[in-house]
Amino acid sequence: MTVPLRIAIPIHSFEPGGVERVALGLAEHWQQTGHQVMIVLGRDEGLDRGRASPSLAYRIRSSRVPTARFETLWMIWCFLLALSRERVDVIFCPGNTYAVVCFAMSLLLGERCPPIVCKISNDLVRRDTSPLHRVLYRGWLRAQGMVFDRFVALAEPMHDEIVDRLGVGAHRVVTIHDPAMTRHRFDGLAAIPRPGRSRHRYRFLALSRLVPQKNLEVMLRAFAAGFRPGDALTIVGDGPELTRLQTLARRLAVEDRVHFPGHVTDPDPYLRDADCLLLSSDYEGVPAAVLEAIAAGLQIVATDCSSSMDLLAGQGTRATLVPVRDIDALARAIAQADRLPRPDPAQRQYAARFTVESAAGAYVAAMRRAIVSARQIRMLTGVPTHR
Repeated sequence: MTVPLRIAIPIHSFEPGGVERVALGLAEHWQQTGHQVMIVLGRDEGLDRGRASPSLAYRIRSSRVPTARFETLWMIWCFLLALSRERVDVIFCPGNTYAVVCFAMSLLLGERCPPIVCKISNDLVRRDTSPLHRVLYRGWLRAQGMVFDRFVALAEPMHDEIVDRLGVGAHRVVTIHDPAMTRHRFDGLAAIPRPGRSRHRYRFLALSRLVPQKNLEVMLRAFAAGFRPGDALTIVGDGPELTRLQTLARRLAVEDRVHFPGHVTDPDPYLRDADCLLLSSDYEGVPAAVLEAIAAGLQIVATDCSSSMDLLAGQGTRATLVPVRDIDALARAIAQADRLPRPDPAQRQYAARFTVESAAGAYVAAMRRAIVSARQIRMLTGVPTHR
């Protein structure tokens, strides 16, 4: 009989974010299949609070002062206390954002730290930054490679990138397609009919946190240069850049064509009603919005913002890629949206591999391998394996 795992996951809050949403979806599935999952939560707040699964065990420490401004330090403290008090078999690092927290656990707990399985959720090259920053970032990635036990690539092209950038053996990297949606949700998106449509009144859509990484300024400027009469752009999401983007839309004289409905719990009605998804990010890992749009049969224009984008785009059959920060190229694609490829039913099925049900078991297998490897290393070095 296979012994259930005790899995610990750090999560800052219920603020909207793809990394957190995927982690909580996996955690719920693991819990339902018999594993014990502990979510160490920094703040019991956020727009996605209503989506929190009641089946999961949350560990929350109260604070007399707001912790959002120093959430990483706060999470390090909360996670350290939780791991010191409860037995855990493995730590799941849900994305690059949490690498600092999990790295700190390895330093602070030393030999008592459970093995760490880290999901690489973002681009590792970061061409959007200065040369000095890239050098420092590569050093930070190498440090992670020396500490974490296993790494998860979200699509095939990321595998070799992780091996190279983190300086780890290929045996420590496993490719597990990013579980961006449940199978039930995929089936619903794939069932949306996509009849032929004229160019008149095209409905463009962005599903995005309003943060600098997403570079929505580029999208707004490109839309202002490339839209045709009757076109509209809906940017679904919330974040610190909302006011600045609304001001820019007014300056570009497109405020009557660009809509900001804010954060929504269920974006699928927007996917159903749209014609074309736009993504203007400077960097990504495997953007969930692109996978959702493929399943929904939308035309897609996206920046070539990660090593995985060409694969997701199907070499141009599922999406059209433009260079990062190239306003003119994005504007031309918007102007010619009716000529862009639209995923056919067979292409839409490509997104079926990016489901929670497909990924959850593979993650557990990777965790078990990490536990076995850590145990073997401790035996070879004479370190006690009991925690």
